[in-house]
Amino acid sequence: MKLPLLQVRNLSVDFPQGRVVNEASFNIELGEKIALVGESGSGKSVMAMSLVRLIESAKLSGRILWIPQDEDTLNPEATEAPQSLDLVKLPIKGFADIRGQDIAFVFQEPMTALNPLFTVGDQIAEVLEIKRGMRRRDAWGEAVSLLHQTGIPDPALRANAYPHQLSGGQRQRAMIAMAIAAEPKLLLADEPTTALDVSLRGQILDLVDSLQQKHGMAILLITHDLNMARRFVHRVMVMENGYLVEQGEVTGVLSNPQHPYTR
Repeated sequence: MKLPLLQVRNLSVDFPQGRVVNEASFNIELGEKIALVGESGSGKSVMAMSLVRLIESAKLSGRILWIPQDEDTLNPEATEAPQSLDLVKLPIKGFADIRGQDIAFVFQEPMTALNPLFTVGDQIAEVLEIKRGMRRRDAWGEAVSLLHQTGIPDPALRANAYPHQLSGGQRQRAMIAMAIAAEPKLLLADEPTTALDVSLRGQILDLVDSLQQKHGMAILLITHDLNMARRFVHRVMVMENGYLVEQGEVTGVLSNPQHPYTR
C-alpha cells in the first residue's frame, strides 16, 4: 500500500481573534500536484504556512503527519510502516531539519522573501552549505547551476546580483531555485505568479512543472485562479471560510462541482 507523504487530519488553526482553519483533512502523495483554491481570506495561505509552523501566533490542533519517503517506504513488500512525525507536536527547533530540506516554501512576493543585503547566489549557496553540507566553492557552482535550471539568462552573472537588480520574473525564478536547492520532497507554492504579468505567469508554471518532473517532488499550489489549477494540477481542494468544502480530481471537481461554493 502506498503511503502518503503528508497526512493532515482535523487540522484547526486558531488566533486570539478567532479560528481561521476548521478541521481540515487531506493527503499529499509524493510526485502529486494539488491546488488549494478559494477566494482571498478563505484561509488558504494560513493553512499552508501552518504545515511548517511559519506563523508564531497560530495555535494548531489536529495532526500533521510527515511520513519519510525512502526506499523502504516505497517498497510494497516492506513489513513495517515507516515512523511518521507529527508536525503539530514537533518543537519549533525541530523544524530546522524540516524546513527547506523536506518541505520548501515559495512565497507570493519574492522581494520580501529574499534578503536585500546578499546576492541571490550567496543566498542559494547558503542553503546548499547548511542543508546539503557543501563546501563554499561547490555550493556556489551548484547555485549557478540551479539558476540555469530555472531559465535565468547569464546565470553566473545573475548569481552576483542583489534582488533589487533583478526583474520580477527573475526574482521569482531565483526564489524557486533557492526552494529546490535542498531537493525537498514537498514544495508549497503560495500564489507564485500573482505578482507577475500575464506573459510571465505561464512561464513560471511551466518551470515549476518541469522541475517537479525532474526532481519528483510533490507540489501544493495555493491559488484563487481556477484556470491555473485546471492546467497544472492532478487534484484540487476548495476552501471557503476556513473549511475544505470539496476535494477530488481536478477534472471532476471543476467540470461537475458538488458544493454550492465551488459551483
